[in-house]
Amino acid sequence: MTAAPSATTRDRVPPGQIVTRNWPVLHAGSVPRALTPASYTLELHGAVETPTTLSFADLLGLPQREISCDIHCVTSWSRLGMRWGGVPFAAIESLARPKSDVQFVVMECEQGFTTSLPIGALRDDDVLVAHSADGQPLSADHGGPVRMLVPKRYFYKSAKWLRGLRFVVEDEPGFWEVRGYSNIADPWRETRYDVDDRREIYRMRKESLFRPIEPPR
Repeated sequence: MTAAPSATTRDRVPPGQIVTRNWPVLHAGSVPRALTPASYTLELHGAVETPTTLSFADLLGLPQREISCDIHCVTSWSRLGMRWGGVPFAAIESLARPKSDVQFVVMECEQGFTTSLPIGALRDDDVLVAHSADGQPLSADHGGPVRMLVPKRYFYKSAKWLRGLRFVVEDEPGFWEVRGYSNIADPWRETRYDVDDRREIYRMRKESLFRPIEPPR
């Protein structure tokens, strides 16, 4: 079900987006339902002073934050006022202690999917390593038990089934980005794709979408 935004919410809806009350399920690959809180680990590695592997219980033992925010999918739906819970990225960064020349963070996911963002973008107060949404644990369909939440970017930057955060000096565009999607992913600037020709995007996706992907190191 979709709803037209009211005058009070219209300024929260980026160009080209339609508000939905539902939460669509979109992803490539299969849903890793065997990944549970009991089996979950998150690796903090790369150019860091303190490489660390966290269990789900370890994550719950870190500082927690609850926020309300809007999310915007590159496929043109937006969902407003979602409640999220998780660990602020700032707490993760303090634990890993990235080296001074780190500029980017690669988000490594189950089944080998990746995406990346400048570390400065992840330092916003609304960025979480999230484990709950709307008062419930994240379901597998929506990226649980743990996913990233980066509300200021299109939702493919809020990586599902997060298994690693790798701190790097040089950027490494991820699964969707090498298939024609923008590495900037700013909903308000409507930077959805890196090329203007949609036929080129479809060609890139057809050639590479289902190629085998390497698992996270």
